[in-house]
Parts: sequence; C-alpha cells; structure tokens
Amino acid sequence: MAAAAPAILERAYGVTNIKHHIPLILDIDDHNYDAWRELFLTHCQSFDTSGHLDGSLVPTNADDQTWHKRDGLVKLWLYGTLSKDLFKAVFKTGGTSKEIWDRIENFFRNNKEARAIQLDHKLRTKEMGNLTVHSYCQELKSIADLLTNVGAPVSERTLVTYMLNGLGSRYDNIINVIMHRQPFPTYDEARSMLMLEEDRLNKGTRVQKNDTSSAEKVLLASHASAPTEKSPHASQQQQPQRSYQNRGSKKNRGRGRGFYNQQRPQYQQWNAPFWNGGYPINLDFLGQDHTCHHSSNSFNATMAVHNQQQISPQHSTP
Repeated sequence: MAAAAPAILERAYGVTNIKHHIPLILDIDDHNYDAWRELFLTHCQSFDTSGHLDGSLVPTNADDQTWHKRDGLVKLWLYGTLSKDLFKAVFKTGGTSKEIWDRIENFFRNNKEARAIQLDHKLRTKEMGNLTVHSYCQELKSIADLLTNVGAPVSERTLVTYMLNGLGSRYDNIINVIMHRQPFPTYDEARSMLMLEEDRLNKGTRVQKNDTSSAEKVLLASHASAPTEKSPHASQQQQPQRSYQNRGSKKNRGRGRGFYNQQRPQYQQWNAPFWNGGYPINLDFLGQDHTCHHSSNSFNATMAVHNQQQISPQHSTP
C-alpha cells in the first residue's frame, strides 16, 4: 500500500490542463453549479484527491509537504474551471482547497428560498416558442433540477403539467391524449410522445409544401401551352399611316409647307371603302330616276342633260 501512494500522486500531477477532464466552466449566469460540482467530485475521486474537498485528508503536521503540494494542485483545478467573474468573487489569498470549495458552494446555495421562488416562476411561465421539443423539454428539466438543488423538488406530474401548458396550439391533439391517459405519463413518456407528434407535423408540412409547388408548376405549364385567341376584328386592323411629309411644291412653298406633315386621322376600316360604292343621288326633279356615281364624267353628263331640258321649252312654238 505504501508503494501505491507515490504512483497516484504522480498520476495526479500529470493533469496539465483541467479543462480536458472537466469540459465545463462554472458561471453565474449559466446556472450550471450542480453539473460542475458532480464533474469535479468525480474527477477528484478518480485521482484520490476528494479528501481535500470534504476535509477527510488533513496534514500530519505543519511541515507535511506532500499534503500541501496535493492541496495546491486541487486549488489550481478549482480556479481553472471558474469563469472570470466567479473567480473574482471567491478568490482569496492563502487558504486551503476546502475553503475555496465551501465559498463556491455558499455562493450558489445562499438565499435558497428567494432562488427557489424565481426558478419556480420561470418553470411555470416557460413557453416552447420556436424551440424544438427536445430543446424545450431539456430546458424544463434543467430548471426542475435546479429547484431540487435548492431544496424545492418538482414532482414528475407537475413537471409534465408545466410542459403541456407551454406548448403551442399545433399540439392540441397530443395534449388531450396525454392529459387523459391512464396512468398519467411520466416526464420521459410525455417527451417521447411529443417528439413523435413533432415529427408527424413536420412531415405533413413538407408534403403540403411539395403538393403546392407541383400544382403551381402544372398551372404555369398549362397557361404557357394555351393557344392565343385572336380578336374577331383582327383582320380589320388600321391601315398603316401614310406619310405626307414634304408633299407639295418644292421647298414646301404655299399650302404644302408643314400642312401635310401632320398625320391624317385613321378611321375604322370595313369590308370596302366608303368611297368605292359611290353616292346614290335621286334625280326625281328630272322626271326620271337617275343614279350619279362619284366620278367626274358621269356627273358632267347628267348636268348637260339637265341644261338641255331647261333650254328646250324656250325655243318651242306656242
């Protein structure tokens, strides 16, 4: 047994970086004292140094260098796992590792009642929000563990009730199932049921999005392949505008200057231009029906016949 002690001592001094063994920094705002305490105690027990924390290992005399060296090593481990703010709060020149350990514990254990009230309020008002079911349940469990550490444990039934109260409306169906289940489910059972429901809801959302996108693609494709309907008056489009620019005499003299530069108004074109059919004129005053077309020759001939009839009565004998 005497030969085993130096070997253990040498193995403890082989720990050059405590963060490799305790990957957790004790911080005031993280509320991780209980987890840190468990990890630190386990580490010290594995290296046979836990007696420096509970006071079971004491120096044989004032000159016990072996004890002082090992106690100093434990102090370095303690300070190496504290945040900067917490280090300033508990640091004290001199003293033993047990004194540092007790100061840290008192720092987090004092005002238990006030801390328990704060934690209980946080647990009651916790809501899921945008968290996943796993993250939401983990936060609730962490708060419940802190309440246990301050002497205010929470029963599993109460924890499950708080869990259901913080869920959103999309979980209404599974909430009713859990509430009416007999016997009432434990925390682990309720969490598993919620995680399965979350997977089902997420799967349904993904399928709905895919169906919507497919329907939009079909609608766009059918719209693109539909033939373009032509207007029934497409053949009656306006004739191209004729340009009368610079029409007239040379150098735009007289009426031709700028007058014909304007575009003529466009009219609705029908099957035949209105000037091709002619203008019917009733010549009842001549004693017979005649139709004069809009042409210079026919109009002149008609006027000649009319003049002849007007002259003939004057030369006739009584």
